[in-house]
Amino acid sequence: MEAAIVAPAVTPFRREQVKTARPVLRDVSRPALACSTCHQHALCARAGLDADALPRLGHIPTTRIRLRKGDTLFRAGDRFTALYAIRLGSCKTVMVTDDGHEQVSGYHMPGEILGTDGIGMDVHDSQAIALEDAEVCALPFDRVEALAREDVAFQRSLHRMLAGEIVRERNVMLMLGTMRAEQRLASFLLDLSQRYQVRGYSPSEFLLRMTREEIGSHLGLKLETVSRLFSRFHQDGLIEVHGRIIKLVDRDALHQLVMTG
Repeated sequence: MEAAIVAPAVTPFRREQVKTARPVLRDVSRPALACSTCHQHALCARAGLDADALPRLGHIPTTRIRLRKGDTLFRAGDRFTALYAIRLGSCKTVMVTDDGHEQVSGYHMPGEILGTDGIGMDVHDSQAIALEDAEVCALPFDRVEALAREDVAFQRSLHRMLAGEIVRERNVMLMLGTMRAEQRLASFLLDLSQRYQVRGYSPSEFLLRMTREEIGSHLGLKLETVSRLFSRFHQDGLIEVHGRIIKLVDRDALHQLVMTG
């Protein structure tokens, strides 16, 4: 049965550093859905959980949460209680350093899981913010753990999903540590292309939900550098830019750029 939603408590830890996000969570007044009957369950499977594992999640009571653009799902220092599967919309995750600097650490689409950063220490070390109106399913982690102990197949699926998050973080670190600016942007666009394709959308034309500044924060680049590279890619015939709509004209050339610089 779907529970009423209460906004999670915010601990004093680094609370003063959060400037832009609104901590508003809203109840979605609809009957709870089992994962196996949700029309987004195939996306969750592709994001890391096996299709066979999703019906087992149907035994876990979930809470569906609606977020407006700019709302905060959780903050750094909040107690970790659940994993969140994105049903609709998209979110960014942001790390806040001790000196108050914010860096975008991830962009997350429907079917992907938020909140894994809190598993190790039982508190979140990042904040998740809706980039547009969004809806997520909260999976209480104590119930997820109990199910994993009872069901070896589900446990393996959960471990694969968590391992995928580790690989993604490693790839981001590799990109920041070894790639030149133009390679980082090309890699980012190709990653979006592949993720949109998995979700049944066009891999060559899509809307960027993050601003140029947020993309720069994620890639470790200045806003001016990101804007200059978008213009250069456009002039070189690699992409077409229409505001936030991006069309990948020559994906092979983008791949070659990533590989060779």
